[in-house]
Formats: sequence, structure tokens, C-alpha cells
Amino acid sequence: MSTMTLDAAERTESARSELTGKKVSVSQAEVRKTVGQPFSDTAKLRMRDVNVFYGETQAIHNVSLDIGRNEVVAMIGPSGCGKSTFLRCLNRMNDTIEGCRVEGELSLDGEPIYGAKVDVVPLRARVGMVFQKPNPFPKTIYENVVYGPKIHGIASRRADLDEIVENSLRRAGLWNEVKDRLDKPGTGLSGGQQQRLCIARAIAVSPEVILMDEPCSALDPIATARIEELIDELRENYTIAIVTHSMQQAARVSQRTAYFHLGHLVEVNDTETVFTNPEHELTEAYITGRFG
Repeated sequence: MSTMTLDAAERTESARSELTGKKVSVSQAEVRKTVGQPFSDTAKLRMRDVNVFYGETQAIHNVSLDIGRNEVVAMIGPSGCGKSTFLRCLNRMNDTIEGCRVEGELSLDGEPIYGAKVDVVPLRARVGMVFQKPNPFPKTIYENVVYGPKIHGIASRRADLDEIVENSLRRAGLWNEVKDRLDKPGTGLSGGQQQRLCIARAIAVSPEVILMDEPCSALDPIATARIEELIDELRENYTIAIVTHSMQQAARVSQRTAYFHLGHLVEVNDTETVFTNPEHELTEAYITGRFG
């Protein structure tokens, strides 16, 4: 599924199990600049010198990163390190938070994401988002999927909407499970099915990028495995950025992994390198369990 082999994942677990329990002091490894490979020759999303403030508090410090076309980038790090804040910058979800200010250059296919003339509605159609907790609308399964295409004016005829529903649910790996109960409430599905319904709802408007903020944290292992398989399948057509607290999940689904620490982007590298031979001391300390 990912570029990281099972052997590499096992080596990571071995390293964690061999720890002596010694803790690392954060001050021992100062973050000066991002190491590794933060940029891409095929960038879909391009971010340079991004700073994010909540009032007077700075949450993100000078982050520069590319996310390539048809690539899965996993963002990892301790709780409160800024990874979800950074993810929400990519489709301006932070606009909904009072007192939040974003500085720097962020672009999608070379077009600015921020700016007075940017309409966030079509932006969020191009850059869809799947949240930590499944949040289907209190509508039928069918109405959940067609909601976006209707409000964005993508389709209105029943035949066109039927086609969008089937195609979206097939891509989300849910069609065979729900095709005979499309008129039933989406909230009546299992947790894993609800999350796949939310993914179907996101891709129904034909986005170019899918952002996922800990999409499996509320799911059981079987549902998690299905979502991870789906991420690998979706990469053929979409660019994906995923925030996860599970290093094993990052290893399984991503091609590159970005490690955040205290609002700084410490390291970005191909996933196997991050988990088996990280360049930065802070990255190594985190993945081997010395803090976080």
C-alpha cells in the first residue's frame, strides 16, 4: 500500500521496544530549518513561509512545504504541535475561527488560496475535507452524496445525480453495502460506513485534493483498514494530505511524511526514511518514543 515496507515498519517497532526509557529534552535539538525533502517537482499545493496566529499566540512558524500530485503526505507529531492547524489552512477552514490569522504564500496549482478576491466556496469544492469524527448530514444516504453537487450547480437532473451517487459510493467502497437502502438515514450506518459516506460526499463534487484530519481515530481496526485501503485507491485520482497520531498508519498509507514539533515543520522525507533513518534528532526522538 505504501512505499514503506512491512520490514521497515517492524524495524520501527523494534527500535521503540529497545528504548531504555531515557527521555530527550526538547532544548537539546533546536529547530532551525526543515530538513529532508519538503519540496516537490510536481507540486499541487505549494506553501511558503506560512505563519498562523490565534490572537497573539503563534501556532505555526515559517512552514514551507509542497504536496505533489497524486501523492499522500502524512503529517505526524505530538498533540498540539500544529499539524491540524496547518492542514486547515489548505482550504481556509481556519477562516471560521475567530482571531485566527494566516500569513505567507499558499497556492493551489499556482493560484493563491488566500486573498480578498478568493471565493472559499469553490475553493472548498476543489479541496475537500474529511474530519476526525464522521459527520453525515441528518439526511438520507442519497441526499448526503448529492448535497454538494446540488449547491455547487454541478448537476440537477435525477439521472445525473443518480450517476454521481453511484460513482461516488463506488469510489468510497460503499456502494455494494448501501445500494439497496439509499433512502435510509446516513446516520444509521456504522462508524466506518459513515466515514466512507463522508468521503463519498467529499468526492461527489470532483475535488482535486482531499484533506483528512485523523479520519480513523474514532474507528475500530477493521474499519480503519478499509479506510487505509481506500486512501491508497484514491491516490490514483487525488492529492491527499492526512493528519494522523498513528505512526503505523502514516507508514502504511503515505509516500512522504512530515514531522511537526511545537508549530515548526522539523523534517519531511520519504516515509521509509523518516521511520528508519530520520535526519533530525527531534524526529528520531519522537518515533522512538522518547517524547510525545
